[in-house]
Amino acid sequence: MHSKDSRLGRRRSLRPAAVVALILLCAVAGGLTWFLTQSSQPAQTARAPARPPVPVSVASAEMKDVPIFLTGLGTVQATFTVGIHSQIDGKLQDVLFSEGQRVKKGDLLAKIDPRLFQAALDQAKAKKAQDEATLAGLEKDLARFKTLGTRGFETQQNIDQQQAKVDTSRAAIVADEAAIETAQTQLDYTEIRAPSDGRMGVRMVDPGNVVRASDSGSIAVLVQAQPAIVLFTLPADTLDDVRAAMARESAEVQAYDRNNRLLLSTGRLATIDNLIDQATASYRLKATFANEDERLWPGQFVNARLLVDTRKNAITVPNAAIQRGPDGPFVWVVSEKKTAVARSITMGPTVAAVTIVDSGIDHGEQVITGGQYKLSDNAPVSIGAGGRQHAAGEP
Repeated sequence: MHSKDSRLGRRRSLRPAAVVALILLCAVAGGLTWFLTQSSQPAQTARAPARPPVPVSVASAEMKDVPIFLTGLGTVQATFTVGIHSQIDGKLQDVLFSEGQRVKKGDLLAKIDPRLFQAALDQAKAKKAQDEATLAGLEKDLARFKTLGTRGFETQQNIDQQQAKVDTSRAAIVADEAAIETAQTQLDYTEIRAPSDGRMGVRMVDPGNVVRASDSGSIAVLVQAQPAIVLFTLPADTLDDVRAAMARESAEVQAYDRNNRLLLSTGRLATIDNLIDQATASYRLKATFANEDERLWPGQFVNARLLVDTRKNAITVPNAAIQRGPDGPFVWVVSEKKTAVARSITMGPTVAAVTIVDSGIDHGEQVITGGQYKLSDNAPVSIGAGGRQHAAGEP
């Protein structure tokens, strides 16, 4: 009995010690865990990956002479546009040109039946011959009258009457000559000739039809497009620049196609219109082009570029590099550390694929032209898989 109680007492005395030991063991384990966690944080921080560079395209800011152009929409016109008409009434006998044919001044284009006009000419010539014969007889009679008058066998009155007949006959011959000239002109009109060099258009009247001088329609249209003329318009606020360019020298004008990509021809500014259209606040200009290859076609729409100035030693960047923000235009510049830096700029004119930068960029600096939407200040950049380096004027 006594041994049993002693064993029970010993068990009861061991319980608090076990609890205390368990508590101490948990505390030690917790402290060790906290220590290991705190000691591993700097290593984890050191091992955090750096921000990857942004792939971009770049270009170098270039210093060069930049021509400044003003562009306006224009239309090509021929130097001469002539409707080929008949100047007399008659049947169109022959058409001697081909549609689209180039002709020279004086070339025979068409013929009208000449028989009636030839007959009228022959009749006028016959009338003149008749009147000349009559005049010859009257002049002989007048000579006899004068001879008889000197001998006293003829009165002065009869001599004067005979003189009047001779004068009348002479006047009739002058009228005959006028009639012959008229008939000859009418006969000449039966041959329709080219009034100038040029190219024939589509034939509108076929042989066999009767044509009249009063017809509103033409047989065909002849145009001379060498040289060619381009009429175009510019805004009124450019007038001073254009006048200054024209005063310096003959201003160059370039004609481009409707897409403003293909150069068709180069010419010179001929004149500036003498008034400004108040409805559109614009004015017209006229340029001439040699057009030897006939790339300018009458009626064609073109973009006319007028050279008004040339900026010497201007700093240029591609248009794609220009960004716009709340504080105005800026560009992303690649720093020496290969990071992107936003740089405010003062813009000049935009010419084709480049923009002139008046201030903010130096010659040779690299500006970012692609991939800007991923950039922030001091972001690392790379010219690699996502971008390439090209010249400032290259698209």
